[in-house]
Amino acid sequence: MIDSAADAAPFVNLADISEIELIILKRMREVTIGDHRSRSHGSGFDFLGLRDWQAGDRPSSIDWAQSTLTNFSPLIVREFEQPSTATVAAIADVSMSTRCGADGTSIAALVARAIAIIGMSAVFFQDSFGLVTFDEGFRNLGTVRPRTGKGHVVHCLEAYQRRTGLLEARRSGEIGATLAGYFRGRALLAVVSDFLFTDLAGTLRELSRLNAAHDVFLVMIDSSFAFELPTISSGWLETMDVETGETRLLSRAECARMAERVRDWQDEVQRAAKELDLDVVRVGRDQTKSDIALGEFVAERRLRKTYN
Repeated sequence: MIDSAADAAPFVNLADISEIELIILKRMREVTIGDHRSRSHGSGFDFLGLRDWQAGDRPSSIDWAQSTLTNFSPLIVREFEQPSTATVAAIADVSMSTRCGADGTSIAALVARAIAIIGMSAVFFQDSFGLVTFDEGFRNLGTVRPRTGKGHVVHCLEAYQRRTGLLEARRSGEIGATLAGYFRGRALLAVVSDFLFTDLAGTLRELSRLNAAHDVFLVMIDSSFAFELPTISSGWLETMDVETGETRLLSRAECARMAERVRDWQDEVQRAAKELDLDVVRVGRDQTKSDIALGEFVAERRLRKTYN
């Protein structure tokens, strides 16, 4: 069910980020022992332009002269980019169904934690990190330009939860072709969702084609917990699809099998993805286990690939 207070508190707060950072530092150092290519190349920083101030920006980046032209509301900052061997991005599901959950945990909160893990892994490698959000059917896309730093990861988490600070993006043709146009050079792209899509086969095929130009993997949120419905006394229950608004009557037996059906569906997603050469990392409500599994996967993926 949808928790009406789901967006009241941060999905991932600063304490959670600090915890994730410690896990990343410990596990990454174990994985990265030995000689590896330099994390950065080129000289200095490249000036990208001016933009409005965002939470997490350093005071030293403020262009005070330009800010006077806006009467300091908003402040204007100079944006720089450090050349990096990789661009990392989370392609994250913001469809209405992700706001559903159980026992005080929403699917969106697990998506956000996965974003934090991927983002803090990028921070460890001094890589730029960006965010692309999508809804049901990939109809509407929002983007946050890849940048470096922990503050930017915090900004991406805020953008994901509140849906603010996102640049509206137009979909042109296939989703893979649209996403490919957002990144300069080869990028590491993590698609984060529970993958309860209507057109699953078509979506996976498009992501597989995107994998030819970029390094794509799937982070599947185990959402079966959200379908562990309490035992009902009535023989029938009227349900509503939060995406389409359509209603349907389910029998008591069907309600009891909802969680099992979701697990079966996600097993099929994993099988179909493997057939298309798409790796899948499955994460759930066990935070420690999921953080370590996803963090180590990103680290190993990052080290064995070369991004230019």
